[in-house]
Amino acid sequence: MNLIKKRILRQKRVWRIRKKIQGTAERPRICAHFSNKHIYAQAIDDVAGKTLVNLSTLSKELRDENLTANTAGATRLGELFGAKVKEAGYSEVVFDRNGRRYHGTVKAFAEAVRKAELKF
Repeated sequence: MNLIKKRILRQKRVWRIRKKIQGTAERPRICAHFSNKHIYAQAIDDVAGKTLVNLSTLSKELRDENLTANTAGATRLGELFGAKVKEAGYSEVVFDRNGRRYHGTVKAFAEAVRKAELKF
């Protein structure tokens, strides 16, 4: 399977998932993007089109920890991101796996966010 076909199939998965879920001001959508080196997470209000909370492995508070895009990094980022979302006043969220399988780093990130007592 060539690279272009993989990208097209992944984009179709993203669209299919996003068709079903939507973040609101009361229940934002948590979207995580995993590159080869870093992890980026956002809590998004799709109705207003605004990012409410964001955190990545490149953020100032995490730069000293040298986190990478593996399960250990996803777990640590998920814990801090969950605490940050909770601190912003949200208790329920919608999880967007962004076209990736619920496995490995995605699963580690989601379970770490759940440990911060966020429901999704």
